[in-house]
Amino acid sequence: MSLLLGLSLGFGLLLIFNSFTPPAGNTGPKKSSRIEQLLLRAGMDKVTRAGFIYASVTSSIIVGLIVLVLTGAGMISLTFAGFGAAAPFAVVNHQAAKRSAALREQWPDVVDHIRSAIRAGLSLPEALTQLGVQGPLALRPAFTDFGLDYRATARFEESLNRLSDRLADPVADKIVAALRITREVGGTDLGEMLGTLSSFLRDAARTRGELEARQSWTVSAARLAVAAPWVILLLLAAQPAAVSAYSTVTGVMVLLSGLGISFVCYRAMMRIGKLPEEERVFR
Repeated sequence: MSLLLGLSLGFGLLLIFNSFTPPAGNTGPKKSSRIEQLLLRAGMDKVTRAGFIYASVTSSIIVGLIVLVLTGAGMISLTFAGFGAAAPFAVVNHQAAKRSAALREQWPDVVDHIRSAIRAGLSLPEALTQLGVQGPLALRPAFTDFGLDYRATARFEESLNRLSDRLADPVADKIVAALRITREVGGTDLGEMLGTLSSFLRDAARTRGELEARQSWTVSAARLAVAAPWVILLLLAAQPAAVSAYSTVTGVMVLLSGLGISFVCYRAMMRIGKLPEEERVFR
């Protein structure tokens, strides 16, 4: 038990130390890490990278201790401690996918609102600020913060950049890029362009929704196939003979092999069944 706590705490302190240490020789602008980008996509912009790592370490320790108390098997509890460490990442990743799916249905309404506001004679900053009150509920905080930024600085370019960072969405990047170009070079076809973009986004959201509904069973089957052996292992750990078997060198090798095979197979199944994700090319 003390060995498990020592390893978990030491690994957690190392991760937290690395999260506060900037890469050597990095003199350019700071680039968000993968964890920070995932938190933004999930709408958890208030959660820091250090906080996320702390949550992973805490989850690992709690799950490991629970399994250790229930089974008394050190290696099995250490294995499930690894699953506990991955649990926050799985939760945030699920939330990010859920939020992206919800936003796909709402972006056409955002574009239509901007188009209507511009046709009514409002400026671009005013049209975007209004979305903080009249836009979709999930997006109102980001556009409200945009309005506060613009009123405080009167710098449209910088406020747009912060808005794009908060939204952390490829569609938002396209809309922001179109508005930035219009602001810089002018033009009279902004309304027509936004109307075309709105129609395209609706068609894309409808098509992708149908594809995701059809391949959802593949994702569920992959998760069930990976989870089933470890649930059986947890049930077997209630037997003293199984605990003794997995405490040997051969048992440890079986656990490590099972972890490797489960990880590779799960990643392969998810990669085969995963739909292409749109990348943020304008960030």
